[in-house]
Amino acid sequence: MDTSQSPPPPGYTTASPSSSMMTAIPENKLNQPQFSSPLAARFSPQRSLQDHRPLSSSRSPGARNTGGSISSGSSPGQFSTPPGPPIFSSPLRPAAVPFQTSPASPQPVAFSSGSTLPTSSPPNFTNGMPQLPLQHTSGVEESVESPYVLFSAHKVLKRKKQANISSLGFGALVSPGKEVTPGPPVVQRDSHRCRNCGAYPNLFSEVLIGSGQWQCVICKKLNTSDGEYIAARKEDLRHWPELSNSVIDYVQSGNRRPLYVPVSDSRMSAPVFLVIDECLDEAHLQHLQGSLHAFVDSLPQNIRIGIITYGRTVSIYDFSEGSMASADVLPGGNSPSGESLKTLIYGTGIYLSPLHASLPVAHTIFSSLRPYRLNLPEAYRDRCLAAAVEVAISIIQGPSADMSRGIIKRPGGNSRILACVGGPNTYGPGSVPSLSSHPNYPYMEKTAMKWMEHLGEEAHRNNIIVDILCAGTCPVKVPVLQPLAKSSGGVLLLHDDFGEAFGVNLQRASMRAAGSHGLFEIRCSDDILVTQVIGPGEEAPADAHETFKNDSSFCIQMHSVEETQSFSLSMETKGDIKNNFVYFQFAVRYWNVYQADISRVITVRLPTVDSVSQYLRSIQEDVVAVLIAKRTLLHAKSAANAIDMRITVDERVKDIASRFGLQLPKSKLLRFPKELSTLPEILFHLRRGPLLGSIVGHEDERSVLRNLFLNASYELSLRMLSPRCLMHREGGTFEELPSYDLTMQSNAAVVLDHGTDIFIWMVCNSCRSDSDLSVRFSWNLSYESSGETEL
Repeated sequence: MDTSQSPPPPGYTTASPSSSMMTAIPENKLNQPQFSSPLAARFSPQRSLQDHRPLSSSRSPGARNTGGSISSGSSPGQFSTPPGPPIFSSPLRPAAVPFQTSPASPQPVAFSSGSTLPTSSPPNFTNGMPQLPLQHTSGVEESVESPYVLFSAHKVLKRKKQANISSLGFGALVSPGKEVTPGPPVVQRDSHRCRNCGAYPNLFSEVLIGSGQWQCVICKKLNTSDGEYIAARKEDLRHWPELSNSVIDYVQSGNRRPLYVPVSDSRMSAPVFLVIDECLDEAHLQHLQGSLHAFVDSLPQNIRIGIITYGRTVSIYDFSEGSMASADVLPGGNSPSGESLKTLIYGTGIYLSPLHASLPVAHTIFSSLRPYRLNLPEAYRDRCLAAAVEVAISIIQGPSADMSRGIIKRPGGNSRILACVGGPNTYGPGSVPSLSSHPNYPYMEKTAMKWMEHLGEEAHRNNIIVDILCAGTCPVKVPVLQPLAKSSGGVLLLHDDFGEAFGVNLQRASMRAAGSHGLFEIRCSDDILVTQVIGPGEEAPADAHETFKNDSSFCIQMHSVEETQSFSLSMETKGDIKNNFVYFQFAVRYWNVYQADISRVITVRLPTVDSVSQYLRSIQEDVVAVLIAKRTLLHAKSAANAIDMRITVDERVKDIASRFGLQLPKSKLLRFPKELSTLPEILFHLRRGPLLGSIVGHEDERSVLRNLFLNASYELSLRMLSPRCLMHREGGTFEELPSYDLTMQSNAAVVLDHGTDIFIWMVCNSCRSDSDLSVRFSWNLSYESSGETEL
């Protein structure tokens, strides 16, 4: 027999590009895992809001291209970026590793739990050859954890009674769109699937090297590989990337979208529609005009742009008039009629135009905007935002004339609507009264939220993402606007004004790389039950994914697939575990920005243990804290709920101490387990900080932070929970300090990194006796710095 190593199988490549992408009730019911989405749940009266993590502009610069034009990476955005990271001297804790947003409403999803299936007996002969014994594909003995998945512990307790302690819990944070360097191996072909449960082959699968059959780690059934995995010896199985790596990307090029016109980068062919509030005072308008001028100057010349302004009416600007700014005006009191939209779409006006042909007109339009003239407070002004978004969606749907060629085109990637908002939607569809003291306000707010969610879903069906960027001092009524952004796959952000931070985020929003048509599947060993999922999506309908005979997977439909998203999974054991390992497989399918079909498969194996002390030593405290915080914040939908959740956090800490702590000698007091020594401090920050506390001034701000947190990545979530305190030293270096008030007595500059904001405490001889001055100074800087963080 030839013992030489076989060459890599055809259809494989070793290139490893980074990804282009890349929120629930405490009760845990058997066979009914709960999915909590940022969207209003259609299957449950309660809701949970999603985050959207900040819009991502960071991309791995060294992403390599595979398969011709197929790439998972994205080109760097054309906008100003934050300064490089500071130099740290002797940090006290390691940098944060792999972390989601606001309550919208949990969506309970019923799935039948996978029953234990008997393992098929392998035949003695295949194609006349004697069958060889099952072989581990890579001889892996130690458990493998992926950078895309962070578990609350590296081990799983075997006894159900010990494992299912709800105060501590067991779970994972999964970031399917996370970018790492180097990226996972790429295979340009369809993957094999278990015909029984739908799982994928992986490095833990056992293979019959004589016949190429492989055993599924989830259901233990044997599956054929159509002879592909036949090998002379088990070491040769390592030539198949899926059998030697915990993460693998299956890539299929081509495009399945009807009427698609391919371009080098689909983001360049997808239009950007600006929807601008025209009810602004002069000071805010001047800042907005400066940001808009800089924004269009930063865009690629071949991108198509549209401009709509709204107040009591909707003005759609026409680019067919050369250098002159002209607009068609529609009433904003109702949704635009079909006849009006037909006139716009099939008329002679050009409402989406390549920037190279319309840049002077765009500047003219921005310069022609005038401040609000009536003597009304900001909150009382009529704004028909929803009607304006409806018009923008209809125009993007087309057909829309391409100015340079005069042909009908459909955008290749996700189109974007960027709403520049200075106040609440108080007129027309989806509107609410200006005053929350209105006797019918609760009902009207609920109706408006449902209408906005429906509008966002309509945008999502048409591959349109709606980002809402708010600024100014007028409350915008976040609960009403949030469903529009969330259900379309976009985000809602608040800014102090329309200045530099707003402008930078506007640029980043337009160039944010996002995958579409995402489907996230979760499969676990039969011993494990997924009880709750918090993340950016909703329960996938049955026809949205392929079904298998005994498929017990948990499927989530994602509105967009991006790097800074993550899912929070809560799990339990169904009974006492008898096996030495349990397996978890996470798969996400999506279209990247180049319209390639990506299937990313992540497989993790964890050992099981009987010893509670071994389990406690394997716990990752930061991950546990983030998981607890996400489960807690899901129910903090109002200020009153937040107060109740603080009490819940206190009770949780007490319960952990009573179950895992050691009793002090000659005392009834319990010592908190030393393996979880930092957990109480992080939960204290959760209880006291802006997520559950009252540090941030307005409920709009707290609501946005909660929405952001529930879908945010692990790193951002941890910083929002437990700020990182740094002291500036001579020479431009920083030293990390505990996040205690006493650090502010220092005579050096102290920086508090809160993830979404940067706070700076500066003390000098002239202001040493006036600490309030330092606080105000740091507060102003924090808003400036927050614009430098990623969207």
